[in-house]
Amino acid sequence: MGTLTQAQPDTAVPARLLSVPLAVTFLAEFTSLTSFFLLLSVMPMLAAAAGAGSSAAGLITGSLLLGTVAAEVVAAAAIRRFGYRTVLAAGAVLLGVPALAMLAREPQAVMVSVSLVRGLGFGLCGVATGALTAKLLPPGRRGEGLGLLGVVSGVPAVIALPAGVWLAGHHLSAASAAMAAAAGLLPLAAIRWLPGGREARQTARARRMPGARSCGRMAGAALRLPLIFAAATIAAGVLDSFLPLVKGIPSNLCSAALLVQAITATLSRWQAGKHGDRYGHARLLVPALAVAALGMATMMLLGSPGVIFASMVLFGAGFGVIENATFALLIEQLPEAKASALWNLAYDAGYGAGPAVFGLICVRTGYPAAFALTGALILAAVPAALRERKTVASVAAGTRPVGGGHLRDDALIGAPAAPSDCCLSA
Repeated sequence: MGTLTQAQPDTAVPARLLSVPLAVTFLAEFTSLTSFFLLLSVMPMLAAAAGAGSSAAGLITGSLLLGTVAAEVVAAAAIRRFGYRTVLAAGAVLLGVPALAMLAREPQAVMVSVSLVRGLGFGLCGVATGALTAKLLPPGRRGEGLGLLGVVSGVPAVIALPAGVWLAGHHLSAASAAMAAAAGLLPLAAIRWLPGGREARQTARARRMPGARSCGRMAGAALRLPLIFAAATIAAGVLDSFLPLVKGIPSNLCSAALLVQAITATLSRWQAGKHGDRYGHARLLVPALAVAALGMATMMLLGSPGVIFASMVLFGAGFGVIENATFALLIEQLPEAKASALWNLAYDAGYGAGPAVFGLICVRTGYPAAFALTGALILAAVPAALRERKTVASVAAGTRPVGGGHLRDDALIGAPAAPSDCCLSA
């Protein structure tokens, strides 16, 4: 039996984070989100201005969400079959080209179909860029890199969304449509610098297949982590949809509060990545859920600007950590495309379902109590977070050298994710 050598301090230079393919991936993420947000509010505004009414505006947004979720369901399988470049290129075309239909003289006749197709493109782009980011990051800095992706993806919501509304308000909706088309198609110019195609699929097939115990962990992660994240995205959708409707909150105060929440979430996601790389991402989930729930519960005290901003800071801080930690943990335990698809699906499904249910609840309880109930929903995810931490800790303990210094066969956490035919193949 071999002897174990004493661990030596890690003096290695940290792996390089940025590369040309990763920069191109970040560019694709930024431009696809810019295209998405430029028309997100503009199309319902145009429908209302054309006399279609609020029902048509809701149908436009609903078709956009439907297309996004449908694409996220099939994106992982599409990446496995066709490769990253092909899926990202298809997403860029489906997102960018239909925006040109908004230049038509009577755009309201095609708005629903345009939204559906653009949703398909946005869903494909989101899953592809998330999976590519995870694939291109060095394992020891994966959390930090995913946090940086969060910064890249946070900027378009702050800039492109109000820019599109401003352009439409000044009768320049055609300009916003042209800009959305250009932004959506821009990744096509740099897609040749991305990995993909047959080589990527062969590399995936060549990875070591996990055993039955590992498949059980993968299945557990695929269920727990999206549910944890969805609990937070439900609350995010509620805040974004209903805070502007609360009586007594001026519109400028509401806008500033939501901006503070978005900035706080982006910054906390970035910092959570660095911390998670060093100490473990699973340890962050329970504290982040508690902070986010406290932020929602504080909304019961609506009335003063200080309370509102404190609520936004607390929720944003917790939400950003949950965003990064759940994505990083999924990447550690599942193939990149599957992890990205599940994470994006949890985001959009929770963000869309939350306001629909909240609207029914607040009719009976009022806004403060409904916000508090949303915070309780976040806390309901704590047992799943505790289970995830316990699972990750047990697997990490299993990676310690055994006997002659070999690793146990079932130790996968922290190693490259391996696709498997027994469960959850990408």
